[in-house]
Amino acid sequence: MVANQLSPTVPAPLAPPPGRWAVLAAKAAALTALPSGIWRIVMGIGIPVGFDTSNLAVPGWFSVLCIAMSLATEGLALLTLGLVQPWGEVVPAWIPLIGGKRVAPLAAVVPALLGAAALMWLTIPRAGGFGAAEGAPSGLPLVVMDACYAPLLLWGPLLAVVTVAYYRRRRG
Repeated sequence: MVANQLSPTVPAPLAPPPGRWAVLAAKAAALTALPSGIWRIVMGIGIPVGFDTSNLAVPGWFSVLCIAMSLATEGLALLTLGLVQPWGEVVPAWIPLIGGKRVAPLAAVVPALLGAAALMWLTIPRAGGFGAAEGAPSGLPLVVMDACYAPLLLWGPLLAVVTVAYYRRRRG
């Protein structure tokens, strides 16, 4: 077998490589959840961030919830990278049962577009900030919290454009 050829058990990628702008947009989308996740974890472990946690179990169940929500959110954000990586076209071989199989474009596009729509629906109404939220901080802590959550406004639109670019590359 020639060194350039792929193993016969792993299908060749289906599409040309993504554009540089799509890779950058996917990386940016993956990073949008990071500041709010860090802020939530800091609050969850009991460091004062100005949010009223007096009625919550800190440390305790609320701490676990904050950490789990932050990890799940970042995990979902990192899935955006699959739209510009080879594993978004061919399932990695180490995954049982489906490893090495091609990803049907709509199997990635439909959930990604639904996710982008859900993100925009959830974040755009909060674009004015969180000052009216129950227990929300005020002053500088509110500014810090809003700054940490502001990047989430970009996640939905970035996911949408990367998804459209993925579909256009793969529809072929």
